[in-house]
Amino acid sequence: MAFRQMERETQAPEPDAPLLIFDSGVGGLSVLDAVRKALPDAPIIYAADNAGLPYGSKSEAEIAARVAGLLGRMAERYRPRLACIACNTASTIALGMVREVLHIPIVGTVPAIKPAAEITETGTIGLIGTEATIRQEYVDNLEAEFAHGKTLLRLAAPDLVAAAEAKLRGEPVDSASIEQAARRLTMMASGNRIDVLVLACTHFPLLSAELQEAFGPDVRLIDGAEGIARRIASLTQGQSFARSRPDRAVFTRNEAGLAGLKDALARRGIEEIEIL
Repeated sequence: MAFRQMERETQAPEPDAPLLIFDSGVGGLSVLDAVRKALPDAPIIYAADNAGLPYGSKSEAEIAARVAGLLGRMAERYRPRLACIACNTASTIALGMVREVLHIPIVGTVPAIKPAAEITETGTIGLIGTEATIRQEYVDNLEAEFAHGKTLLRLAAPDLVAAAEAKLRGEPVDSASIEQAARRLTMMASGNRIDVLVLACTHFPLLSAELQEAFGPDVRLIDGAEGIARRIASLTQGQSFARSRPDRAVFTRNEAGLAGLKDALARRGIEEIEIL
């Protein structure tokens, strides 16, 4: 049994086996953009747990159980060659559990504290994310390992998740929430010295232009999307890619707002929408 399982795990995937990119909502599209550039021929399923959105206000136990359960169902149904948890909150909480459940490579998303610490000149780094992400011990460990001797200022900015979702649907962006987040962070002790801002939620790069305007040209925005894409490309190096059907998005709940996402999905090569 052990030998057969090992053989199954090391066997090359079928060319049409997709990459599964999972998020609580549409924030993971910022990761999809980077993956498209790195692997333009890879078949992709983008999965959004909109029925569970937002993750940031849920308990760790709720998030871990939900993410592991959903990815288990999706892996059984769609047979992906690799799954990417394109959500900082889900990754910092559930990555270990998911890796125990699934026998495929799992790529997580973590706050880009290491590269931020390497490029800061003032030694003061800002970090915005969900409530659940910024309180994680995982983030404490990243700070201790990579930002020792520097100042990391964290801010929970849950309103920006809704702002990013609205922007993708073509609705007006709530600029007041973005300006308020910038004001709250820069008003912290040493906040006026921030020169690098870590976007510790995959929704937030979708608001890069608005965030850049709010924080000013002297603050550099950084996220982990390109690093994730490089990791996925490395793990699938030498594999064959071919599409047997159009790329699609999978949502966990049918709702009126999905119609407003069709254009944003189509611009990213997602031609079909499916409800799990």
